[in-house]
Amino acid sequence: MKKLLALAVAGCMALSLAACGGSTASSAPAASSEAASSAAESAAESVAESTAAGGKIGVCIYKFDDAFMTTYRNALQEILEGKGYEVTVVDGNNDQNKQNEQINTFITQGVDALIINPVMTSAADQIISTVKDADVPTVLINREPTADQMSAYEKLVYVGCDAAQSGTMQGELILDTENKGDINGDGKVSYIMIQGDPENIDAQLRTEYSVKALTDAGVEVEQLDLQRGDWDRNKGQEIAQNDLAKFGDQIEVVFCNNDDMAIGALQAIQAAGRTVNSDIYLVGVDALDAALNEVEAGNMTGTVLNDAKGQASQAVECMEELLGGKTFAAGEQSVYVDYVKVTPDNVAEFK
Repeated sequence: MKKLLALAVAGCMALSLAACGGSTASSAPAASSEAASSAAESAAESVAESTAAGGKIGVCIYKFDDAFMTTYRNALQEILEGKGYEVTVVDGNNDQNKQNEQINTFITQGVDALIINPVMTSAADQIISTVKDADVPTVLINREPTADQMSAYEKLVYVGCDAAQSGTMQGELILDTENKGDINGDGKVSYIMIQGDPENIDAQLRTEYSVKALTDAGVEVEQLDLQRGDWDRNKGQEIAQNDLAKFGDQIEVVFCNNDDMAIGALQAIQAAGRTVNSDIYLVGVDALDAALNEVEAGNMTGTVLNDAKGQASQAVECMEELLGGKTFAAGEQSVYVDYVKVTPDNVAEFK
């Protein structure tokens, strides 16, 4: 694709030179002008064919069995293939070393652009250095590096959501209940927090801002437990089960950094004989289909839409801007898609 573009430029330059020569020397051979014109038309046709066929795009996903990233990668692949790109999507298996090898392989294969969902946020410096050295336009998704890290490479952009917003919305879902989360009326909201990967900035901000929304509203809170659930449904179920056995009716709210863990927590809540929205509240993030069903059924207090399809569309748009020669200035390399609160009142809009 890059070679074809170069040929097109060369052809256009040849045509331009021929035209300029014609204006100063009327004796220039007509055949030369015709040849230049023909070359330019041929190159232009080649570029048009190349553009229509897209280019080679490598997509790295941190692991395929993450429910949210499954929705995201499927949306990415559908959009890219629909635009005519040759797309290869690889599974990092939650192994950063493996993903590093995959990135290097894509570069060796000569991809035109990369879309990368890092396994570890802490690997951002290495990833950015690798793609910069190879001069490959790159879109990072879902796991956000710092602005300083991204400023090292002008052909780099991050597409995601503001995780603080999702945490705030989780807190607001609790504030919107009739007792603001204080089910037992003791003047405070006692909660457990089932966190994703604590290294992940999304997990950090959702954990912080869900509770901050309550305290900013003047609500007193009590953290009974905070456990790492690694975004996993089974771990969410296990943590909730243990905490319900330990703290019993003290637990008024279960905050989960994502829906998969929330659905696991719901299984434990139901097994313990508790009833969501009656004697306990439960909130998640992502608006997975399974979670939307539970919100609609009254088994979850609410969730927050993490718009996978919207982010996929934005990621492709940014990738195409990079391929078109656009660069992103330091401090302007993060592009956000808004979250949306999902409650029983509006859940039908998202199904």
